[in-house]
Amino acid sequence: MKRHRAKQFLTLQDRPILAVTLQAFEDCPDVDGVIVVAPARDVAYCTEEIIAPFGFRKVRKVVAGGDRRQDSVRLGIEATAGQYGRIVIHDGVRPLITPELLRRVIDALSAYRAVIAALPARETVKEINPLGEVVRTYERDRVWMAQTPQAFRYEDILQAHQRALDRGWQEATDDAFLVERCGIPVKVVEGLERNIKITTPFDLEMARFLLNPPPPSEWT
Repeated sequence: MKRHRAKQFLTLQDRPILAVTLQAFEDCPDVDGVIVVAPARDVAYCTEEIIAPFGFRKVRKVVAGGDRRQDSVRLGIEATAGQYGRIVIHDGVRPLITPELLRRVIDALSAYRAVIAALPARETVKEINPLGEVVRTYERDRVWMAQTPQAFRYEDILQAHQRALDRGWQEATDDAFLVERCGIPVKVVEGLERNIKITTPFDLEMARFLLNPPPPSEWT
């Protein structure tokens, strides 16, 4: 992002991105509690500048994360201490998540052991080798682009992360990948196009546009 602050603390609609994200969880009646995982240096900042000022009553803890995403997720799961039978994992920098999408993902967990939000691919997906040459073209109607939230039964996701740690599985880009490696089927629920992940300055501007679009008369 080329900023001095972590991207989840940048401003979106006069609030930190993380605060916008947390509001959807606060507003979803199917969510009982929230664990926020933050860089160790930012735990106090999250507590004092985001959780307290915005009155997020469902946040139970703010815990320090690890060096990698999967380490941070595991620490967040462990911080629940088995209090919840179902675990929903979401990127703090996907602030356009809605309570309705959360509800659909959680509802599907009644019939499946693992559920993810995803969108069908709009463009042809190609696999390349280290030289940049195409080695495989995928059937587009079978390719979906994973999002979060992703929901799991507590025992399954805890075991998957512990197995990843014990066996040295590296750099899981999403939690469903670890569950898949444990042989657990993952159900796909259609996500939202607006549920973008803010990674670049362009993404931040897109999120601002989606939250506060100009009237059609100003479109060019």
